[in-house]
Amino acid sequence: MVLTTKSGAILFVLALCCFFGAVQFVAKEQSAEISQPETNFSSEETAAVEMPQSKPIASEAIKKPSDTVEQSVLSLLKTARPDIQFTFIGESAIPSIYEVQVTNGPLLFVHEQGEYLFQGGLLQVKNGGIVDTMEAREAVTRREIFAKRSTEDMIIFKPEGESKAIMNVFTDVDCGYCRKFHQEVPELNAMGIEVRYLAFPRAGIPSSSYNKIAKAWCAEDQQDALTKVKSGRSVDVEVCEDNPVAEQYAFGTQLGVTGTPAIILMDGTLIPGYQPAKKFAEALGLRVN
Repeated sequence: MVLTTKSGAILFVLALCCFFGAVQFVAKEQSAEISQPETNFSSEETAAVEMPQSKPIASEAIKKPSDTVEQSVLSLLKTARPDIQFTFIGESAIPSIYEVQVTNGPLLFVHEQGEYLFQGGLLQVKNGGIVDTMEAREAVTRREIFAKRSTEDMIIFKPEGESKAIMNVFTDVDCGYCRKFHQEVPELNAMGIEVRYLAFPRAGIPSSSYNKIAKAWCAEDQQDALTKVKSGRSVDVEVCEDNPVAEQYAFGTQLGVTGTPAIILMDGTLIPGYQPAKKFAEALGLRVN
């Protein structure tokens, strides 16, 4: 949608209000099978856990313009909608068009004079195909993050020999496809693929799912405990206060994870949903017998 204010500031305000009033959030269709987040959960065994505040993850690939441009764009938007919080991200791939994030809302592309804006993805035509510029940039960001991120708070299943590839997997113990994926971890390990688990209880925090998965991270034998809770068995472990589940859940949300399993490769590629072990191996460039 494109808006213009050439008829005056009042018409601009009215038009922009209509725009935001009409915005609807539509989930992207996934080509792979994926378990979507649950909205309801049992109150059984819920624990009072304070969620970390989510912070925007910025990419070094975004160019920052002068403060004058930033202030000009934000000033006009805030004048039109003072009830909405805007975060100026930086210059887009299109000259004179800047990215502005609506808190808990969509990413907007705004003209430097604030006269026009649009919402949606940004595709670029290149030799050999059309590239999703947003996904390409997010992949770079994810690659940078996982290259630096410590593995100390992950539950890791390593192959016996050298790790030929690594999969960072956001998982939920009550997710059917997560359980199916976990059953194939031995096969993945046998092909030289290292699986690094991060917790992402889809029901949120607090929830019964949170309590189950937190116990795995609090157990002395984390691998065994995670395998048991994923198979529906209970473990004799208390939820410890210093478990990393809340932080990992917030981290996954920052990266755009909405369902499980969500696999992020070390090159930043995001693979949503379950696929057979051999398909993952092929995607990683490994030979499959």
